[in-house]
Amino acid sequence: MQILDGKALSDLIKSQIKEKVSARVSAGQKQPHLAAILVGNDGGSETYIASKIRSCEEIGFASTLIRLEDTITEAELLGHIKKINENADIDGLIVQLPLPKHMNVEKVIEATDPNKDVDGFHPVSVGRMVQGLPGFLPATPNGIMKILEHYKIETSGKECVVIGRSDIVGTPASILMSRNNNPGNATVTLCHSRTKNLKDHCLRADIIISATGIPNSVTADMVKDGAVVIDVGTTRVPDATKKSGFRLSGDVDFANVAPKCSYITPVPGGVGPMTIASLMLNTLLAAEGK
Repeated sequence: MQILDGKALSDLIKSQIKEKVSARVSAGQKQPHLAAILVGNDGGSETYIASKIRSCEEIGFASTLIRLEDTITEAELLGHIKKINENADIDGLIVQLPLPKHMNVEKVIEATDPNKDVDGFHPVSVGRMVQGLPGFLPATPNGIMKILEHYKIETSGKECVVIGRSDIVGTPASILMSRNNNPGNATVTLCHSRTKNLKDHCLRADIIISATGIPNSVTADMVKDGAVVIDVGTTRVPDATKKSGFRLSGDVDFANVAPKCSYITPVPGGVGPMTIASLMLNTLLAAEGK
């Protein structure tokens, strides 16, 4: 069993981006600039945003963080997005999810300029991904593909089960795994809350990608010997032994599943850091497109 170290790979990718940014600036080109909007004070969102801003500093990006109260109106949020769309110095924009319940997430995503959509959530980005055209890939699914590529994990012709059909992870991951690319060319089954006999599907899988946010829901009796397991889940669960009072748990019962696997991602330190690395890659791509 080999651990798929997303933290180490993320650090490698960020060092490569840093070199490119340094070369750009030395050549008189503008510094890539990422803007982030954070609405409210969700603990998880605070953590993610802090990591993204810290990564910008590490690799030489400029960054702007706009903090808004969760009492603002949808129209006010759209106004902030419009200003960033019109700001030529800003290359990429992320609106941290989740948003307050009184806001229409789809409307907010569609308001983002597709040329600054470094999260890869805009319908234009999704359409380009489905058609295999160049563009911004969703950060977490792209991070998964980078892990598979780096560790030279064979995906062509393999049976892949994706658990969870969210627009952010599960659905785009299923599309990328089935594309005529490397990694890709897998036969993909997309499972979800209405799937019957989930265990049977998983037992046939050479590769399992779980993105449900349900801690320890993938158990050892669902995984065949030698499978590759990619755990996207990062859920806070109570833990009295931790100073914070909680720890991060993945979807996978790691202690019991790992011994059966050929490769497995840990939580934390697996897919999470690669999500941020992918976001940085998209921001550089946006800057280079100008």
